Amino acid sequence: MADLTRRNVLTAGTIGVAGVALVGCSSGDDTATTPTAGTSAAPATSPAQTGQEVTAVSDVPVDGGIIVDSGDTKMVVTQPTAGEYVGLSAVCPHQGCLVNQIENQVIVCPCHGSQFSIVDGSVVQGPATTGLESIPVEVAGDQIVLG
Repeated sequence: MADLTRRNVLTAGTIGVAGVALVGCSSGDDTATTPTAGTSAAPATSPAQTGQEVTAVSDVPVDGGIIVDSGDTKMVVTQPTAGEYVGLSAVCPHQGCLVNQIENQVIVCPCHGSQFSIVDGSVVQGPATTGLESIPVEVAGDQIVLG
């Protein structure tokens, strides 16, 4: 039987932690839905009710957009051209992280660097192989609402 010295216990613990870290960093299957640390499990993409207000029209810049992350609402609203509004899921299809930035007409996922077009959510840069899910929106007065 091996001696249970402090050094042996610490070495075994370090090897175990390193193994877990390596498994967590593996690329795995692109269809995985487990979110990366810092994101909530299985985030909802939008509230269920058609007509529910999402944001004010004035909050969505032309050639850009905003990320709406409040309550059950986890979506992106963009305005690729003046007066045209697009609703997209804020959940990256690569591994379920929430996108967190819109810059230079692309939506960026912080977890693995995937980028998506503000026009239609299509992939601009992987590793994601599919675009952001479309969420119908429309203008109602001065508000963007679910369509």
